[in-house]
Amino acid sequence: MKEVREYIRDIKDFPKKGIVYRDISPLFLEPEVINRVLDRFVAQVKGQKIDKVIGIESRGFFLAPMLAQKLNAGFVPVRKKGKLPYNTLSMAYNLEYGTDKLEIHTDAIKPDENILVHDDVLATGGTADASLKLVEEMGAHVVASHFLIELRALNGKEKIKRYPYYAMVSYD
Repeated sequence: MKEVREYIRDIKDFPKKGIVYRDISPLFLEPEVINRVLDRFVAQVKGQKIDKVIGIESRGFFLAPMLAQKLNAGFVPVRKKGKLPYNTLSMAYNLEYGTDKLEIHTDAIKPDENILVHDDVLATGGTADASLKLVEEMGAHVVASHFLIELRALNGKEKIKRYPYYAMVSYD
């Protein structure tokens, strides 16, 4: 989606040398563009029942609650280890510049619910895969994963290909 790409700024060598950070914050300065982005994401799951939308920390939190509202679904944050205050289920994962753990509240998702997973970027697929595994472990159904950006060269889709996924903007 060319229009969205115009609002994504490249920041070289952040958070460390050799990484190009795709800064999506300029996108949020334009309400009309955000509405079109949300409408496009919603269209990808048209006709499917979504009970909850998962937003992956931290930039997944920007759009996931808005998607949940448009889909008349609940919002569930998936956060890094130690940031959720209640009982959690955790999953370790690798990312492009280190390792970490993701957690979800144990009462956030019920068995057989239909879940949409959302994050800002699909890179190596580590965080998305860990989130999908959390949903699977809780007995729910993944409908799809949505990403604002896909970094194709990092081949993250290979880790999540067991479910449909959609990325609005791709970079090679």
